[in-house]
Amino acid sequence: MWVFQFPQSVQLPQYTTHFTPRTPPKPPACSFTIKPSATTTNTNNNRLIQSLCKQGNLKQALKVLSHEPNPTQHTYELLILSCGHKNSLPDAESVHDHLVNNGFDQDPFLATKLIAMYSELDSIDNVRKVFDKTRNRTIYVWNALFRALTLAGRGEEVLDLYRRMNKIGIPSDRFTYTYVLKACVASECLISLLKKGKEIHARILRDGCDSRVHIMTTLVDMYARFGCVDYASRVFSAMPVKNVVSWSAMIACYAKNGKPYEALELFHEMMLQTHDSFPNSVTMVSVLQACAALAALEQGKLIHGYVLRRGLDSILPVTSALMTMYARCGKLEVAQRIFNQVDKKDVVSWNSLISSYGIHGFGMKAIQIFKDMLYHGVSPSTVTFVSVLGACSHAGLVDEGKRLFDSMWKEHRIRPGVEHYACMVDLLGRANRFDEAAKIIEDMRIEPGPKVWGSLLGACRIHCIVELAERASSRLFELEPTNAGNYVLLADIYAEAQMWDEVKRMRKLLEAPKLQKVPGRSWIEVKRKMYSFVSVDEFKPQIEQVHALLIKLSKEMKEKGYVRQTKVVLYDLDEEEKERILLGHSEKLAVSFGLINTNYGEAVRITKNLRLCEDCHSFTKFVSRFANKEILVRDVNRFHHFKDGDCSCGDYW
Repeated sequence: MWVFQFPQSVQLPQYTTHFTPRTPPKPPACSFTIKPSATTTNTNNNRLIQSLCKQGNLKQALKVLSHEPNPTQHTYELLILSCGHKNSLPDAESVHDHLVNNGFDQDPFLATKLIAMYSELDSIDNVRKVFDKTRNRTIYVWNALFRALTLAGRGEEVLDLYRRMNKIGIPSDRFTYTYVLKACVASECLISLLKKGKEIHARILRDGCDSRVHIMTTLVDMYARFGCVDYASRVFSAMPVKNVVSWSAMIACYAKNGKPYEALELFHEMMLQTHDSFPNSVTMVSVLQACAALAALEQGKLIHGYVLRRGLDSILPVTSALMTMYARCGKLEVAQRIFNQVDKKDVVSWNSLISSYGIHGFGMKAIQIFKDMLYHGVSPSTVTFVSVLGACSHAGLVDEGKRLFDSMWKEHRIRPGVEHYACMVDLLGRANRFDEAAKIIEDMRIEPGPKVWGSLLGACRIHCIVELAERASSRLFELEPTNAGNYVLLADIYAEAQMWDEVKRMRKLLEAPKLQKVPGRSWIEVKRKMYSFVSVDEFKPQIEQVHALLIKLSKEMKEKGYVRQTKVVLYDLDEEEKERILLGHSEKLAVSFGLINTNYGEAVRITKNLRLCEDCHSFTKFVSRFANKEILVRDVNRFHHFKDGDCSCGDYW
């Protein structure tokens, strides 16, 4: 267990430089006049063009260019930069034509500048045109092309060109490796591209570039985006030198791949080991995301204090991450207060607030915030609609959700993506409107993915719709052959329908070694320390006390009318054995541990990596009443706020 300790601020010595200004000598007097020659005029024109470009007066510079027969390389460089700054494609093409006519089209330096300019202007056809006509292809020209295509999301094209470059024998440099690694994740994170990324990794090792911190940091980020946490960790551990960017990349890898506990541990290690560089805003966003994932409120408060001391609270991504952290730790009012203090709110800030109210079940409030955002002139993004549609789903606001979905294209010209369709299927399915949910899937303009079919299967579980569940699960078994969760959901539906032969069949399939089974895990923060529990965990602190309290609570609650929901146990066991298994669920262990170790009036905050089961939900409601304790549980779907025997979800989750 660990607690963050931030280093004392270092007082830097003050230096003062004393100097005496020197008066430049006067130029000697001239007794004759020099008449301007053609060369002098050309020089003056070049200087004038360069000066006009630096002043931002591109139009006037182009007029002078039309009368200048011999522009220099530096003149063309400044003209190219000005076209990019002015975002003017017609002027860019005019300068390009002038450059070609003056014989500068084979200048590798200007070729790289032209490629960068066209990339900035989103004219990839012109990027390829410049490259294809450049015969003197130095590594700098190749790198400029790789960068432009990667930024345009054309990663596979970059990798094909990279293979071509290797065949003709042009050696890679550190920029080449950086761009081609980024190309592996520029569009979609496909398995074929991961294989190419590993091949590039091998080439980096052969070329002896594994000591280059920038290359290895990009490699960590590539593996992180593919979800290959172990690979990323090994690359990071082997790095001889680490800077703030490499530390931040590995922390982000853990935070974004379901390992928030490891992210906080690594941040703690970073604070102890690095003395010459401090965490930056990117680091703090990832650390705050980890705190949010674990509902680690006290850790989050410490991070917030550090953000304030470092003056990072004025950076919008940091403030958005702070809002999300407090909201996901159950402090919605603090998230709202941070939002109110932001002067210039961007769409990410609004999205964070909408999502915050949504996961707490305040659907109408989330919709009102969405309307306020539009009123303030902020255009919604695709993420905005995921957040507001998700809020409608959590609150059962079907008609409102349908109106918002229809408005995406009609009013905002945003085409729905897979996540938006998944939200609508979840919304309609939860409301038992399966005909409409099926129609949504049939009318999709894109192929339904695992998220859509997963939403349908989850809704079928709530209402025990067997036939539709079988249809959804058959697609999921094809799309996600190693995801054990889909088999568990279908088994739950069969059990609810008392189709025991099918339950046995699913149990047998679940024994297959290829299936990736995610164990239920719960986290709780007590006195600034994080504790994690898994089902039937026998090696945690105070575990005997935890089990003793659970047995005592269970007995007392039974006398008050609590009935165990043993149907969630899919094994053919007697009722007593099923009850014993249910008492070992990770969230019950965390609740008991929280009751033992928190003071009177202090809320218990728990995070669960899976959906809260019906028995744990019912159990926690009883505990909140009989122990007179406020308990906040955030599962993979939403927030549950238990108080006085009731839950904020209204049993709709």
